[in-house]
This record gives sequence, structure tokens and C-alpha cells, in this order.
Amino acid sequence: MTRAVVVGATGQIGRVAVGALVRDGWEVTAVSRGGERDGDWPEDVRVVRADREDDAALSAAVGDGCDALVDMTAFGEDHARQLVSLAGRVGSAVVISSLSVYEDDKGRNFDTQAEPDGFPEYPVPVTEEQRTVRPGDTSYSTRKAALEQELLAVGDRLPVTLLRAGAIHGPHCRTPRELYFVKRNLDGRRRRVLAYGGASRFHPASVHNIAELIRLAAPRPGTRVLNAVDPDAPTVAEIAAAIDAVMGVEAEDVLVDGPPPAAGVGDTPWSVPVPVVCDMTAAERQLGYRPVVRYAETLPDTVAFLAERLAGRDWREAYPKMFRAYGDLFDYAAEDTWLAARQG
Repeated sequence: MTRAVVVGATGQIGRVAVGALVRDGWEVTAVSRGGERDGDWPEDVRVVRADREDDAALSAAVGDGCDALVDMTAFGEDHARQLVSLAGRVGSAVVISSLSVYEDDKGRNFDTQAEPDGFPEYPVPVTEEQRTVRPGDTSYSTRKAALEQELLAVGDRLPVTLLRAGAIHGPHCRTPRELYFVKRNLDGRRRRVLAYGGASRFHPASVHNIAELIRLAAPRPGTRVLNAVDPDAPTVAEIAAAIDAVMGVEAEDVLVDGPPPAAGVGDTPWSVPVPVVCDMTAAERQLGYRPVVRYAETLPDTVAFLAERLAGRDWREAYPKMFRAYGDLFDYAAEDTWLAARQG
């Protein structure tokens, strides 16, 4: 039996990754800030309470050494250097990054999207060879790029697999994009405006597929960067229809060519003017990866989790990080005003 230490074990990906590693025969130490135990884990999972900002606490969790260190929460140069300091005691590291590190050939990226003509136009699909943003500490994207740069620079001292995840979905997410359609359906909204003709594609990534990548990479030490997305990249209209089907709802799409027609109207968490779709050939070739789920198959669990969390609560209380990231996603008054003007 080999030993794995999972940092951020009670997060969205961590819960599933711990289970996948245990089923594969690993002895798992689950590290989290609160030290909680997921109800689906077997009793032999060792639970450790530690703040990953505390170098000594993380070092103690690793102990004399582990065959694999899986890190869900690493972010920026400081966390990269923290991991590198453990190099002599870690056989293989698997670290979650993000596809937001990519930029297009004109230097446009997710940080420039608010500028006129600032949204990146990536090739379809995006491979791991696509250029990335300049590392720094100014944004989520630049800090993830800094994390990658520091870890890749150490070479064989710490073999690391960096997984560039897409739009992560599944229960326990703090910024669930599916909330947009689930809450609308719960609120009885049967018409919805979708910008860009409902054709926006922002590649999702199931926690189950990411966990499978982790399971495959952990026992295969090597320095590599891999995309981590689902086998399908549905349009936003297809996502809406799939959620409707799970919830037993029939809703009408009002499709708008081009960007959202007014503030608070037609702008979903997936709404992008050009597709963001990634290639998974490298993971298939290097790890023998095959996806374990498709997007629509995962929705019943996600919808049930969201509906339960929303019950009797303001959505901004249930998902404060979602509100900070996207603002008021449910400005029904603005939507009704726009729809009335369009009909009139």
C-alpha cells in the first residue's frame, strides 16, 4: 500500500479524489482546515486538521514522507515554494491549476475580457502548448501561472503533474455555475434570455473526471501539464435544457445575437463571445486517461445539492463567493422590463 496526502480534502474536488485514491489501494491522509471527515470516506482515511498557510502544519501532515501529495488549494509563488520545500519527502505531486492561465496569440486572456475587444480568441480546441499569461500576483490567472512556473522549474526534484481544470462542477462547489438555471427554475421563471444566441461554450470539468486524472497521475511520477475537462463541451442552451430535464421543467429560451442586451439580462456564468474548449489528447496519451462521466450524467447530484442548500435561504447567503464573482445574477425586474420592451 502506498501513502497519499490530499491537501484541501474536504473541498469540491478533494472529497471525490480521496475516495478515488482509497478505492485504488492508497493509504490516504486527508488534510483540511477544519479537519472534517466526509461521510462517504471509509474509516481508515486518516483525517488531519491543518491550515495550508502554516508551513509547519503541512510538513507535519506529510511526516516522514509520502508517495503522492495531491494539492487542491495551491495558489501563487509562496505555495509553490512551500511544496518544493517538501521535495525530498514527496515521490509525486499532483496540483490543480486552471485553464485561465491561457492567453491567445494577441495576449488577450481572462483578465482582459472586460476591455473592448479584450476577450481571448483561443484555437478550438486549446492544447497545453498554448501560451500562458505572464506570472505575477495581480490576479487569479497570473498567480496560477506563477504557481506553475515555480513548480515546473524544479524538474526531477519534485515530479509534478499540473492539471488545468475547466469550469469545475459537482456538489460542494462554492461558485456553482449551475445555480443560474437551478434557481431560476425554482423561482418559476419559464423564460430566459441567452446572449450570443445561446451558443456559448465554456468547457466544464466534472470533479469525477478530475479525480480520475489524479488517480492516474499519482502513481506515475513525472513533470507534465495536462488539461482537465469533460469529454463534451455543451452550449449554454444545452446546459439549460439538461438542467430543465433533471428538474422536470419546460422553459423557453429567448436567444439574442451578440452580447447581453442590458445589464442583468442574458448574461450567464458560461456566457462568452467565443468558445473556450480544451483538448484532452495529452492526458489520454500520457496517462491512459478515459473520462468516467459526461456532463449531463452528473447533473442530478448537482441539482439536488443546490436545491437543498438554497432551501429557505437567500442565494447570496448560501453562495456569497458566487455573488462576489458575478454580482446579481437574478435581476428579474431588469429582465422583465427588457422582455416587455421587446414584445411591445
